[in-house]
Amino acid sequence: MVDKVAVLLGGNSSEREISLQSGQAIVNSLRKDGINSDPIDVKNFSIIKLKEIGYNKVFIALHGRGGEDGVLQRVLEFLKLPYTGSGVLASSLSMDKLRTKKLWANIGLSIVPYITLNNKQLAMMSDTMLFKYIYHLYMPLIIKPNLEGSSIGISKVTNFNQLRIALKLAFHYDKNVLIEKWINGSEYTVAIVGDQILPSIRIKHMSTFYDYNAKYTSNNTKYFCPSGLELKEEKKLNKLALSAYKSVGCNGFGRVDIIRDNNGIFYLLEINTAPGMTNHSLVPIAAKQAGISFSQLVKKILELVK
Repeated sequence: MVDKVAVLLGGNSSEREISLQSGQAIVNSLRKDGINSDPIDVKNFSIIKLKEIGYNKVFIALHGRGGEDGVLQRVLEFLKLPYTGSGVLASSLSMDKLRTKKLWANIGLSIVPYITLNNKQLAMMSDTMLFKYIYHLYMPLIIKPNLEGSSIGISKVTNFNQLRIALKLAFHYDKNVLIEKWINGSEYTVAIVGDQILPSIRIKHMSTFYDYNAKYTSNNTKYFCPSGLELKEEKKLNKLALSAYKSVGCNGFGRVDIIRDNNGIFYLLEINTAPGMTNHSLVPIAAKQAGISFSQLVKKILELVK
């Protein structure tokens, strides 16, 4: 059977614009290699119709909710349409920062110290109660919506007066928020395709943290691949990334984000199960360092679909 591939992109999440870029890059690459593929913006299309139209494979280029959280994967499995990336459970877990952190902590993987807060709890807290709640983490802190990507809704808090403002922003995107200890150090990302761990990337940016602007619009963000780690440290980083990836049940391809503090300790941040796939995205950068072109990378990810 000749493959007819639906590249799902766009959607309604806060990461729509990046998804459109990823999806179009994938379509262009597949078409150049003679693979029958079409961009399908799920914002205006019911995926229930995919099989009726004749698609027999799906390349997921949707980022964030509705594409990376297991919901889409569940529908595709109901339709018996094979798709790229991780399955329902792994996608759902990876999108949920809190559950992922709990899983990692339970198996002894290093995570950033954190606490959680929901909007009902916050409404009942006086400033004194809130101060006592977060005191043991010390300032500065980083505030994150639990179910959001691309650093949307995230703030750094350096004093208590900023805390409620940061929480209000995070609660705009989710009813559950993570309050994490701020880690000074270098940020790394490790991409995994099939069973292959790609060279790590060290990210250097000029922003307060690796925010949306630093990721997608700034010309000042730099990516070092190879990352510059000594071989022993690179192996340690890769081992942590692979353990984190496998523990959640990920497969196909994905990316694990990690921070290394000034004492040389690595801490897991999160997993992306449908990472960006433009020519300038992190997974293609790592693949290029490993001698894999963008076209080869896209085909390899598609070939992993069973």
